[in-house]
Amino acid sequence: MQQPPRQTLPELAHTTTRPVHWLATAAALAAVVAASGFLQPDSATAAQTDAKSATAHAATAVPPDPAAVHFPLDCGPVKVLVQKKATGDLDGDGRPETVAVVRCDAGSGTPPNGVYVLTRPAGAKPRIVATLVDPKDGFTVTDLAVRDAAVTANLEGYSSPDVPRYQPDVHDKAKWQWKSGSFVRSTPSEARSV
Repeated sequence: MQQPPRQTLPELAHTTTRPVHWLATAAALAAVVAASGFLQPDSATAAQTDAKSATAHAATAVPPDPAAVHFPLDCGPVKVLVQKKATGDLDGDGRPETVAVVRCDAGSGTPPNGVYVLTRPAGAKPRIVATLVDPKDGFTVTDLAVRDAAVTANLEGYSSPDVPRYQPDVHDKAKWQWKSGSFVRSTPSEARSV
């Protein structure tokens, strides 16, 4: 039996492997392995799902607007001015509260501040739930922050009526945290005297 004559086929460029082909293949494989490390499924525990949904709910909940609240200040013919505000979940219920620093909008001088905590129950108007600093105490709030479910503020005031109003001589740092159904005041740890 005679074999048919062998045909010679032209050499195709894509059938010859070169080092650059191996490098490209190795780089593509490394990229796939690296990407698969980032695409791991979430673990399926109810506690983590509940914590994630509570965090997501708190992040989407709208904090109370101080403009929608009537503050207990007697400002006469001038308006109430909200100077500062900070928000955060202070009582751990998953809804943010707003802490507002307010005073009368006097044309001159520095009227004392009030510091109020606002909440908004589901489907209701915002309301004041606590007074942290009463304007009758005569303090001016120079700094306000909400961090780690605590309110911190720097307070400036006067030791007597003889102290010039432009030069406060009482400087205090305060911290409030929600404990056992009310806000408890303490001194922040960084407020140590020298």
